[in-house]
Amino acid sequence: MIKTYVVFDLETTGLDVESDNIIEIGALKVQDGKVTDRFMEFLQPDTPISPMITGITGITNEMVKNARDTGEIVHDFVNFCEGHILVGHNIMFDYKFTKKYASQYGEPFEKKGIDTLKIARKVHKDLESKSLEALCEHYQIVNAAAHRAYHDALATAKIYHMMAHYFEKKEPKVFEPEQLLYRPKKVQPITPKQKTYLESLLLKHHLPLEKKITELTRSEASKMIDRIILQYGK
Repeated sequence: MIKTYVVFDLETTGLDVESDNIIEIGALKVQDGKVTDRFMEFLQPDTPISPMITGITGITNEMVKNARDTGEIVHDFVNFCEGHILVGHNIMFDYKFTKKYASQYGEPFEKKGIDTLKIARKVHKDLESKSLEALCEHYQIVNAAAHRAYHDALATAKIYHMMAHYFEKKEPKVFEPEQLLYRPKKVQPITPKQKTYLESLLLKHHLPLEKKITELTRSEASKMIDRIILQYGK
């Protein structure tokens, strides 16, 4: 079992890495079986958090509205993970989102990782579900706030420790860190047509814009236009 690593988890506005946003990062550093540092941050998404996501995570728009600058958070999280192997449950989901954000802010994030879901599929063929909740139940781990990033990361760390204790000698290969590979799609800037239309909507409905309109991506602009039309009309 590796001695030092970072376990992390994200909460997001949805499952699509290209169009959805991170709303919470939770992570902890583990050294020799002990938590030595923690990372917990809300991020403000480009679009409002849906009632469905609030129902799952308990995270509301009110909770994220005063979040720090996203670029600063990404920079701090990349530094938090520097020099460490990552551990996560279904790690590629979280890594893809993080790598997308890191790329957008010019931060390097080439990492090796260990996936506790992959391990569970190998060593727990007896369990019908290999979800975080199912594994917590199997190992009698209490997750005080499921679907909150830090608490899910902490539960993942405990599950990783338990599975390594019982199965690493039998199945050493599945516990070896692997290079995490993901290349985010190139971000397309707002089109001139979108810019003109969005400016007219903002002016007509007397709506503020928190960032420069020229800094919006094509996807962000499209979502914003749809949201304004849905809420205020054309």
